[in-house]
Amino acid sequence: MTARKEVPNVAQSTETDWVSRFADEVIAEAERRAPGKPIVCASGLSPSGPIHLGNLREVMTPHLVADEIRRRGHEVRHLISWDDYDRYRKVPAGVEGIDGSWAEHIGKPLTSVPAPAGSAYPNWAEHFKAAMVSALEELGVEFDGISQTAQYTSGVYREQILHAMKHRGKIDAILDQYRTKDKATGAPKGKQQPKGKLDEADAAAAEAAAEGSGAAGEDDGSAGGAGYYPYKPYCEVCERDLTTVTAYDDDTTELSYTCVCGHSETVRLAEFNRGKLVWKVDWPMRWAFEGVVFEPSGVDHSSPGSSFVVGGQIVREVFGGEQPIGPMYAFVGISGMAKMSSSKGGVPTPADALEIMEAPLLRWLYARRRPNQSFKIAFDQEIQRLYDEWDSLERKVAEGTAQPADSAAHSRAIRTASGELTRTPRPLPYRTLASVVDITTGHDEQTLRILGDLDPANPVGSLAEVRPRLDKAERWITTQVPAEQRTRVREEPDTELLGSLGETERESLRLLLDGLDEHWSLEGLTTLVYGVPKIQAGLAADAKPTPELKVAQRTFFALLYHLLVGRDTGPRLPTLLLAVGADRVRRLLGA
Repeated sequence: MTARKEVPNVAQSTETDWVSRFADEVIAEAERRAPGKPIVCASGLSPSGPIHLGNLREVMTPHLVADEIRRRGHEVRHLISWDDYDRYRKVPAGVEGIDGSWAEHIGKPLTSVPAPAGSAYPNWAEHFKAAMVSALEELGVEFDGISQTAQYTSGVYREQILHAMKHRGKIDAILDQYRTKDKATGAPKGKQQPKGKLDEADAAAAEAAAEGSGAAGEDDGSAGGAGYYPYKPYCEVCERDLTTVTAYDDDTTELSYTCVCGHSETVRLAEFNRGKLVWKVDWPMRWAFEGVVFEPSGVDHSSPGSSFVVGGQIVREVFGGEQPIGPMYAFVGISGMAKMSSSKGGVPTPADALEIMEAPLLRWLYARRRPNQSFKIAFDQEIQRLYDEWDSLERKVAEGTAQPADSAAHSRAIRTASGELTRTPRPLPYRTLASVVDITTGHDEQTLRILGDLDPANPVGSLAEVRPRLDKAERWITTQVPAEQRTRVREEPDTELLGSLGETERESLRLLLDGLDEHWSLEGLTTLVYGVPKIQAGLAADAKPTPELKVAQRTFFALLYHLLVGRDTGPRLPTLLLAVGADRVRRLLGA
């Protein structure tokens, strides 16, 4: 493990690097609040279903800031609070191993709901938590995990719960300021949208973000005939939270409740551990309890009356703590997908992303954009362009020509304060690897032959040189590219098409075939396939393309694709030719 002092501080320009700016603020704020104590950054995740890539921003934002603070030699803790004591709200769509019978568990704590059938984990929360923990390890995210089930059921928060119940009137008064209906719209203030109208995708994403955090339902408790209570018991009989507190005595801490299942009982809250504070009280309580200095919040938390806004007042006036500093973060989308919602099914998770992209690339997507900037993660063809952009940045960093902010984001992507992440020793272009495995269907020997021909002067000697990127590209081809778009090289020549060709087309094929041996490398074949139409037009091989020449090149390329794979398009022709092999190319082109 690399010593911290040897890890460079990537804050080359505090004017352009958002992580460094926040680290400056957090360090200064921590010194003001509690000099000499570990600096606490926090995230919160609810394992109510697949934890998706939008929820990952809840983790990556404080991780990057905490890691920068750690690089500077400060002691820092990044807490991830697993909201596994939240209620099970609904049966999510698209989850294997469950059916409609899981609806009978609605209202129970997530840790009391059975895991999907066939799972190796003891309950619903642990099942979905496990995939996220594994992904975070691959991403190099160091954190201290806190199970809210463990905290509540072991009585860790007992004093805080009794304190909240004692001051329920004050809490109710604070919440009531936001419950009052807006005179202009008639809508509850607590449900107003953030400033600036959200478009349909963002509004939907707000719902999705809430599903992956403790914000689900934005619950603040309710004030009934027996008064307001910020605490919700789980029923002893049915285990659900469909309960109503009917009485509470501050002196004895006796609490009475009834449940829709028909059960009722009186317990001593000073000894009772089967319930939790409602969300809008629970969150600020934890800020004070853990001494959180930095925690971001999503747009769903930042509207008037939402949990972050109200929590700031509750933490000060009720728990005597301070609200964390931290940005509002924007949503993360997926190329080709309108929104992410855990309840709709098929939502890409960090584990899904890490199947098709290397960890440094995924880290970079979160590091290079300020938290208030939305961005999309590519699962479609756009991933190839994304990798091209990453490889270009790598070259600029190596040459020393990258902009300071870009260089900082790159450094945060490839290493943490604890050391370097796993990287591909010889990072060939992702699109090239994808084209090769598309044609070879993962046959290692054939793949190595083709990759060895890419650059004969410096051939790839082992597939280990191009892994894990090769494996990511293969996984992308097999899981994300529709079968009808996969490349299938012809088994036999298209004799009908070959027989219908005119002299100009025949000559273009002769020129290509005559140059194969001399140009058998990726660079050489690129020159050849673009050069054939130039030669036919009487131009030099390095002539700049004219509109007429571009048309001739497209026509020539389409002919080659039809003869080789039976389609108008396909992988880049130089890569395709290498993959097919010179002998087979000659046979399919009628030599």
